[in-house]
Amino acid sequence: MPPGDGPVKSDPRPPTMGNHPDAKPSPRFEIGPSSAKASPAESPAPAPAARLGTRTYLRRVRSSDRRELLALARASRELHYPWISPPLTSHMFKVYYRRTQRDDHEGFLICLNDTDAIVGVINVNNIVKGAFRSASVGYYASQAHAGRGYMREGLMHVKQHAFRELGLHRIEANIQPDNTASIRLVRGCGFQREGLSPRFLYINGGWRDHERWAAVDPRPGLT
Repeated sequence: MPPGDGPVKSDPRPPTMGNHPDAKPSPRFEIGPSSAKASPAESPAPAPAARLGTRTYLRRVRSSDRRELLALARASRELHYPWISPPLTSHMFKVYYRRTQRDDHEGFLICLNDTDAIVGVINVNNIVKGAFRSASVGYYASQAHAGRGYMREGLMHVKQHAFRELGLHRIEANIQPDNTASIRLVRGCGFQREGLSPRFLYINGGWRDHERWAAVDPRPGLT
């Protein structure tokens, strides 16, 4: 999977609601089911948002977020390198957005309640149902808003969304051992270290070792 955050993200892949796709998410709803996703060829229907507290809310990424997300990624290169490579061009964002519209991926944004500014991205990747019911998570923060606890608020909610709404049993974050901020984040969100995966992902010109961190839902059955 793609992992990491804190000041950074752990997903080496490009990160990864109103009648108009640009409408502000008001009021704050619970995030709706994946079936509410738009097909890549059409404008996304307004998706509800989930309020995380007095500071932030969580909503699904939409095509009209391109300009703001690209600006966030470009301004945060120092924070993200060498852990993550989010979309930096319009083409990369288009590829990422199309991926979030598939049944096996979800893309979420953490936004400020008072300004609606995007402060972080969390992706749920490679969702598998059946007897496996597992996925990986990747994430990254805005450098201008790093270190304020916004990513923890978002990841805690995404974890519960994965268990309760997506019906997953397990979500996994794979993080490079030196990415201490990301390890601190997942540990604070209840993930447990399971081991080391040598030469796990190809990032910045080489195969990198990753620590395997996972959160498991305690329910005994599939539902």
